[in-house]
Amino acid sequence: MGEKSIHTLDDLKRRREQEVAFVIARRTLERYFRDDDGNDRPWLFPQLLSITKRWLTECLTLKDNTFPQLMLLHERTHDAADRIYRAIVPSANGTPALKPIPRPYDTIGSTRYVDFDTTRAVYQTRADKCHVSHVVADTASWEQKMAQALEDMDEVLRYVKNDHVGFTIPYTLNGEERQYHPDFTAVVDDRRGPDDLLNLIIEVTGEHKKDKVAKVATARTLWVPAVNNHGGFGRWAFIEIDDPWDAQNVIRASCGIRGPAA
Repeated sequence: MGEKSIHTLDDLKRRREQEVAFVIARRTLERYFRDDDGNDRPWLFPQLLSITKRWLTECLTLKDNTFPQLMLLHERTHDAADRIYRAIVPSANGTPALKPIPRPYDTIGSTRYVDFDTTRAVYQTRADKCHVSHVVADTASWEQKMAQALEDMDEVLRYVKNDHVGFTIPYTLNGEERQYHPDFTAVVDDRRGPDDLLNLIIEVTGEHKKDKVAKVATARTLWVPAVNNHGGFGRWAFIEIDDPWDAQNVIRASCGIRGPAA
């Protein structure tokens, strides 16, 4: 059983704001800045504390009668640590430090064994573009249109909807470990040659929820840089599509492709 504590608003208000920064910085250090053996690196704490204080000043919005000490609540402390870490990674200079930790089994997935039944609506794919015969739709038209857009792009050599494929990206939300299943992956010829094709993760986004924001931020700022730093799994990128009817333009712009392929 985990520890249980009871807080009242008056109790929290009596806590010093300095403590808020210390608790969040410590949580960030313990969760994200351990060495390869799992040991703390306390010499990083002063830097993290400074970053945390700046985050509280510049990024924390207090609405109505809320106050900074509410960040001492367990769920909010974890959420703050996650956000601070995701902000640190893309702004860090120097030698790449992010490295992936591959699964001990099924390190490289495949569409070879995808075989399942469904009662949902489906979109039949082109055999020359997708190894899986159908795209299963979660909505009335978005997945179908996204698949059609990918198939109509000469730059897309192959693609698959990530359904029963087993491709997941670990992320945390409020301190809880979760698994993110991106919507599509595609192999794109972004005109760097046949030996340097781009593996593009595509997320089709509707309503922006807290959960989706955490997934997207983790994929874009943590997972993709880590895999690219490894160098053994090809070149990867992430893109979020909020309008499948404009997906081709967005993909080309994101990949630096000017106009349709010749």
